[in-house]
Amino acid sequence: MTGTGTGIGKTVATAALAVRAGPGVLAVKPVQTGAATDRPDGAVVRDLAGCEVAEFARLDDPLAPDAAARLRGVALPPVREHADRIRDLARTRAEVLVEGAGGVLVRLDTAGGTVLDLAADLARDHELRVVVVTALGLGTLNHTELTAAALRARGLEPAGLVLGSVPGELDLASRCNLDDLPRATGVPIAGAIPAGAGALEPEVFRTRAPSWLAL
Repeated sequence: MTGTGTGIGKTVATAALAVRAGPGVLAVKPVQTGAATDRPDGAVVRDLAGCEVAEFARLDDPLAPDAAARLRGVALPPVREHADRIRDLARTRAEVLVEGAGGVLVRLDTAGGTVLDLAADLARDHELRVVVVTALGLGTLNHTELTAAALRARGLEPAGLVLGSVPGELDLASRCNLDDLPRATGVPIAGAIPAGAGALEPEVFRTRAPSWLAL
């Protein structure tokens, strides 16, 4: 699970996909930043989906992983170690969902390794589906096309776009983008998460989540 930026609904989309995957799914957050906040990403997924969540590194500040690590003088494991740990977990799990941080070029370690590097490493010997969570409003075409292009440059074809935090009433740009996103990116829309979904009671969330996704 990756995104076109921060704050677009990637974590709630990850929780929804975990519900759809069913029993035995494991969600992995290689680097959890903002761990000192009230509700970090891993806790959101765990609470909403009721699934197990693994975190390899935790940093208190709500920043990009490398920035949060440098701020505190912490060395993060290299991306290849994250990939190896995910492979080990995948041996005993029906499905593993990996949630990145922000977009594909966000650095997950202090040596320059990115979310994209992690995905490319995992794709070498595993069937990997890359889901891109994106916004629907004005400006999303550029962000989403850039993300798809970066993935394809590494030989990774996006499996689908999931629209994060979709309002009940769409403005003109959003209505146009429903058609323009798949046309411009060549990637189908595979789901839409309604705005406010993350605030639902877990039981309600788990009942509704499968209907939001076509993956």
